[in-house]
Amino acid sequence: MPHPALAPGRVAVVTGAADGIGRAAARRFAGLGMKVAIADIDAAALETARAELVAAAPGGEQDVLAMQTDVALYQDVERLERAVLERFGDVALLMNNAATGKGAGTFEDRAQWERLLAVNLMGVVNGLQCFVPGMISRGRTGAVVATGSKQGITTPPGNAAYNVSKAGVKVLTEQLAHELREATGERITAHLLIPGFTFTGMTRPGRTADTPKPEGAWTADQVVDVLLDGLERNAFYLFCQDHETSWEMDQKRMRWAADDLILRRPALSRWHPAYRDAFAAFMKD
Repeated sequence: MPHPALAPGRVAVVTGAADGIGRAAARRFAGLGMKVAIADIDAAALETARAELVAAAPGGEQDVLAMQTDVALYQDVERLERAVLERFGDVALLMNNAATGKGAGTFEDRAQWERLLAVNLMGVVNGLQCFVPGMISRGRTGAVVATGSKQGITTPPGNAAYNVSKAGVKVLTEQLAHELREATGERITAHLLIPGFTFTGMTRPGRTADTPKPEGAWTADQVVDVLLDGLERNAFYLFCQDHETSWEMDQKRMRWAADDLILRRPALSRWHPAYRDAFAAFMKD
């Protein structure tokens, strides 16, 4: 059965919805007959997405709200929540999706660290604190989705700031799932969407709009397919593949990363020269 939050006439709120996964998700929610509120910091792209949703929504203009929002600012997210309730009177699904991918290494660009954590991690905290208490108190069914990343699980070297932010989103959403289960049973559920290599505005900097998708990447719509299927199954970890990895490969990589702790290997031993051959043999087996 479909998740009860995805019923026609209910309301979905999607941040980071002007492009990529957020825009694809909002379009699919509208296609299910939901009313949709979209938020993004990019006003021009947000207007393009709004027009697309108006065309897709059964109720047209009256079923769509678009608001320029910086999720890093608590007052902006508060303003979004007020506007959604004034317009629609309900929130069934909150998708904390907004993120920036421009990261930094451990010793690089403090300003970029602060901005990335403010958007990718505190933006999710702001969404939860502004929207979820009301969702609980109204007593209706609901769902809360956070967009994480495989990089928040295996944390490969090269972009420490982004990895830290997405690891934080994973832990935060796990905590949320427990707290919602304690507070509401299964009435409101939490879900962690875990994309792999996905072709979006975040992953194509410097490319033009008509640049072809790399063969290894998934489309945003493929990620949303996983999201909708996972909501239907009431799964928490909504793990997405891409054309570069299989589920078997991802399972092994996650198991190897967990075993660094259990077996007391060096941190990120997958990339440690002393463990290169052992990791290759582990993946081959």
